[in-house]
Amino acid sequence: MTNDILFSIAAMFIVPLFAVLVPIFIGQRYGVYRSKKTLEKETSSVGTIASAALGLLAFLLAFTFQIAVNRYTDRKEMLINEVTTIRTAYLRSGLVPEPFRTATRKYLIEYTDLRVELAKNISMLDKTMMRTEEILDTLWNYSERIAEQDRSSEAYSLYISSVNDLVEKYNQRVTISLEYRIPESVLYTLCIITFLSMFTLGYQIGLSGKASLKLSILLGVIFAIIIFLILALDRPELGLTRLNQQPMLKLQQQLQESVR
Repeated sequence: MTNDILFSIAAMFIVPLFAVLVPIFIGQRYGVYRSKKTLEKETSSVGTIASAALGLLAFLLAFTFQIAVNRYTDRKEMLINEVTTIRTAYLRSGLVPEPFRTATRKYLIEYTDLRVELAKNISMLDKTMMRTEEILDTLWNYSERIAEQDRSSEAYSLYISSVNDLVEKYNQRVTISLEYRIPESVLYTLCIITFLSMFTLGYQIGLSGKASLKLSILLGVIFAIIIFLILALDRPELGLTRLNQQPMLKLQQQLQESVR
């Protein structure tokens, strides 16, 4: 992993941890200060408010987590669909004449190799995307040249359709994996609700006079782990939530064996 990726991973845990601990400690200090002036009735109402705030925070965490899980599921489905599309394009390349047939199969094998290597080394993302787009542009150029030869050929039409599907699946994968993320408005709302909920909880603890540094840190770590998991699912480019690449590996093996 590069230093930038390691820094991002560390920040994904440390920032939520402090985002929980800081408002708790501030709330505890304020609660201790107010405990000398606060009536028992007010202390009870603060407990009710703290419970409601934590319930709302739990709901928002569950909602955000579901968004991240849905994106992970979409990525898994895209992997299976892309394997099917590559296999179909490879088979249909046999319907076109040389030199397009051999060249197409060579590029599809390289395309598959790039996908496998990217799964092993996420730092190659930019380089892999650039080469993948070059391959797709070349295959589409083949489609245009084949169409010029005979626009009425059903076999040629199947080949062109496969190349088009390959381009479409690539664009969908890039969009789902790298562009569509949890909306910033949801993340900002989560930050605000977390801060206010933890401040209210700390205030309640301060009023009760039962503050515990160890328990506060434990609570902060628990929330930090949950938020870290959400962010990790939402950022596949960091390589923390990798998909099972067995379908792509099996396809790579099959394609390589077919040219021996």
